[in-house]
Amino acid sequence: MTAFARSPAGRRARLRWVHLILGGALSVPYVLVVSLVVGAVIGADDVFGSLPLQLGSFVLGLPLAAVTSLFPPTRPLESGVARWLCGVEADRLAYGPARTTGEKARTAAWFVLHLGIGGIVAGMSLAVPPFAVVLILLPFVPALREARPDLPGLLDHAWALALAPVAGTALLVALAGCAAGCGALLARWAPVLLGPSPEDRIAAAEARAADLAVRNRLARELHDSLGHALSAVGLQASAARRVLDTDPEFVREALAAIEDTTRRAVGELDAVLGVLRDGDAPGTAPAPTLAADLDGLLRRTCAGGRRVRATVAADPAALPPPVSREAYRIVQEGLGNALRHAGGRVTVALRIDVVDGHLRITVENPLGEARAPRPGGGHGLRGIADRARLLGGAVEAGAADGVWRLHVRLPLKGSA
Repeated sequence: MTAFARSPAGRRARLRWVHLILGGALSVPYVLVVSLVVGAVIGADDVFGSLPLQLGSFVLGLPLAAVTSLFPPTRPLESGVARWLCGVEADRLAYGPARTTGEKARTAAWFVLHLGIGGIVAGMSLAVPPFAVVLILLPFVPALREARPDLPGLLDHAWALALAPVAGTALLVALAGCAAGCGALLARWAPVLLGPSPEDRIAAAEARAADLAVRNRLARELHDSLGHALSAVGLQASAARRVLDTDPEFVREALAAIEDTTRRAVGELDAVLGVLRDGDAPGTAPAPTLAADLDGLLRRTCAGGRRVRATVAADPAALPPPVSREAYRIVQEGLGNALRHAGGRVTVALRIDVVDGHLRITVENPLGEARAPRPGGGHGLRGIADRARLLGGAVEAGAADGVWRLHVRLPLKGSA
């Protein structure tokens, strides 16, 4: 089926043939205008009675077509027709009006090519089929030979009459092949002449990159906020279940921490999803920061029975807002990794300080009772690395001397 569709008799070839005939039809007004001018200049009463004058009018009409192609609707209309009839992919064509000189020149070249080749193929499509049909019917309809005394005398021979149908069929096949070849030529040149300019391609690539960056950032936000919240809630619920009958006070504290954690997680989820809603603001809930939310994060983490030794040797309120936001997410993910992978009896050490104009974040936990990594894990560390890289910082993570250590450095100056 594919080979047939690509043959001169296939559907695509027929649509391209229609595209060429449409170009020939568009060339008619230009030929008529030029023929009137040529007739008036040379004093000819019947320009269309002379084949050389017809061809001359056709050739002289193409520059006039190039001039009219400078009108803004030309490129959108030609691009739409090329996509529909020539089978050119939509993303390889430009649908806006030509703005720059280069785009206008390429549009004019395409319009002239379409009308020029289309006019030739359209003329052949009008002239060749009737003549080919006459040749095919000559041996079987004597009246045709008698009614056409202008036919070559060669057809009086029997062998010539026998070959006439073959010649007529060959003409039809040649016409179909010529139309298919010309249609394929226009389809090949359409992206070159009607396609987006290098500036348009760069702008489209930048738009796709920006969209991808937004998607990646949303994925990081969801992973960090919801991942940490679910891990904390699971551990808090597990700890409460173990001491349900022996320590009601701890159970009440764990349930309160679960309530607070889920409420904050829902608020952050609403803020992230707000970015995805058309016309919505990035969300009503402010992004958590190290200055405003570190104490709550530590309190919720410890509510599940985990031991966290935090040393904060920096003033979170003095940090630039971008650094404070990203640092909170980094601390959240670092503690979340400890919640998920460290044993229940280990103490997680968190240190935050400022050294040499950099905010340093260090999260450590012993590996003695560490759990095996979850299948498909590792997204958190990539998210931390992405956040640090956006601020010009660096990340080091790994095990050494029986301790898992996450060390992040974020510059305080020049943070965007």
